[in-house]
Amino acid sequence: MDTSPIHLLPQDTLHHIFSNLPLRQILICRSVCKLFHQILTSPSFLNLIALRPPLHLLALRLPHHHRHVSPHPFLRVFDPDVNQWLRFPLDFLPFRSPVPVASSLGLVFLWADSPDSNKSLVLCNPLTRKFRVLPPLGSAWSRHGTVLVGMDGRVLVLTEIAALYSGSGQWLKFSSNLGAKPRSPILICDSVFALCDVGSPWRSQWKLFSCSISELKKSRGWNRLEKHEWGDVFDILKRPRLVRGTGNRILMVGGLKSSFSLNALCSTILILRLDLDTLEWDEAGRMPSEMFGCFQESSKLKVFGGGDRVCFSGRRVGRLAIWDCSSEVGKGEWRWTDGVPGNGDGLCRGFVFEATLTALP
Repeated sequence: MDTSPIHLLPQDTLHHIFSNLPLRQILICRSVCKLFHQILTSPSFLNLIALRPPLHLLALRLPHHHRHVSPHPFLRVFDPDVNQWLRFPLDFLPFRSPVPVASSLGLVFLWADSPDSNKSLVLCNPLTRKFRVLPPLGSAWSRHGTVLVGMDGRVLVLTEIAALYSGSGQWLKFSSNLGAKPRSPILICDSVFALCDVGSPWRSQWKLFSCSISELKKSRGWNRLEKHEWGDVFDILKRPRLVRGTGNRILMVGGLKSSFSLNALCSTILILRLDLDTLEWDEAGRMPSEMFGCFQESSKLKVFGGGDRVCFSGRRVGRLAIWDCSSEVGKGEWRWTDGVPGNGDGLCRGFVFEATLTALP
């Protein structure tokens, strides 16, 4: 029998003590011993900290050539508030090589192989090791589709066609009814926003489109968002991408062209912000020239994040560049993050993961 004095304390007293710790320390304490793990994963303790704000983490999705069948898969995340890399084991999932692709309300969504070799979306909470499997979809959806998750739990997989899961036990499939494959679609409230190239084969011309999920289900047309006052906002950026901003705002990220010529070089990476309430653009951030120089020689660039943080990874750069506007006024702070998992090329995608112990699949 363990005679440690802590075993003599009432459970309510231990709950009160641990409930005063930040969520990061609670997660660490769960690994100290069996007693702490039992206390900190009990329903009564989770109910006590139900209103605790989540950890705002950045989860990574590594390139295909970094993925391999492992008996001990895990989710790689970065905590920008303490500048620390973390790993959440995924060995509780009965699937080979699950691939994380999205997150919402404390749950992570992953593509995994179902028993009949189809692909299924799995939603799980890596902190509580609970999961649920959605009905299977074909492998093409996992290769080409973008997974968007709404605040109401609806899941949309979007390519030139779309599949919607609303908790009915089956996927509803329909045409996305957009002239070309949507680029970097994002979901805000009940509407999907995406960029689409309406230009010619020899010159791109990007425009912003939106469509509510209810209208999308009816295969009705998308609305082009534009105002005369916007001028050439879409023409100054090379290969623009959308990132969901804070509140009712959209971030558009791309290389700032040095001129309007066909093969113009870029002088830096620009972050523009659109307020959907006023339909007005403003400049949110501009990558410093010395940081941009590290990406100029890179053959590929990936942009991901959300809210007030955007990450940039480039092939052979070997580290992440982060734009962080969470505490800075004005154009935010730019910084490097080292220790990116992988074998050195540094190219990865990712998404925002708001980690919490109370999210249920």
